Amino acid sequence: MTMTRQDVVIVTGAGTGIGRATALRFATAGATVIANGRRREKLEDLRRDAGEHPGAIVPFPGDVGTQEVADALIAEAGRHGRLDTLVNNAGVGWSYGVEHPGSMAALADTPPEWWREVMRINLDSVYYTCHAALPVLLRQGNGSIVNVASGGGLRGMADAHTYSVTKAGVINLTRSLARAYGPSNIRANVVAPGFVDTEMVSPVLDNPANPFLDDALRYQISPLGRPGRPEEIAAAIYFLSQEGTYCNGAVLVADGGSLA
Repeated sequence: MTMTRQDVVIVTGAGTGIGRATALRFATAGATVIANGRRREKLEDLRRDAGEHPGAIVPFPGDVGTQEVADALIAEAGRHGRLDTLVNNAGVGWSYGVEHPGSMAALADTPPEWWREVMRINLDSVYYTCHAALPVLLRQGNGSIVNVASGGGLRGMADAHTYSVTKAGVINLTRSLARAYGPSNIRANVVAPGFVDTEMVSPVLDNPANPFLDDALRYQISPLGRPGRPEEIAAAIYFLSQEGTYCNGAVLVADGGSLA
């Protein structure tokens, strides 16, 4: 589907990994992409890399786990005339746990402050952006929300309990949005990635014990025997936003068959 620069898309967590690939996917299609992330330099790199695409990248640095930044992000879309798609991708995962011990632990080893912080980043951010965006989408009478969760939100995990809870929350919040706002022609869907080769999982992939280097283990993690690529998840996000127009409340699992 061809888009134009009049089509405005917000992508949070756009500086690296899945968010970066998603922003480039929409820019390739021709959209104006308001790219949010916490590191301005990553967003400027993204804008340079998208320079030859028909769309445009508008860097918008800030932490959408705060209401002030989320409100300002949606207001930025208003300055471009409309908001067609909101992609909530911002979040933390395995690499965050290396830098902040206890944040990706089992519950007994998770201090209250890390429970609250991971909740703020992974789940509160989705609330803040959707809360600010919905009045805009309702006035327009249309729009699409795609929230990025995880396969870890669909089953129990041995550790990273806070992470798992946030991703389950994203899934059920999205389903609830679909039921509440579908009658207003606003669709809400989820992409639930599995193990994807991004900075978030670099502590695993950069480790000599990387399970994907072991033929006895890699097919247990994913029947395809490899991590996903950010571009593959971006394709799923783009599909739900632009092509899967009868998808509402869907959870598209993109994990190479890990949950099959």
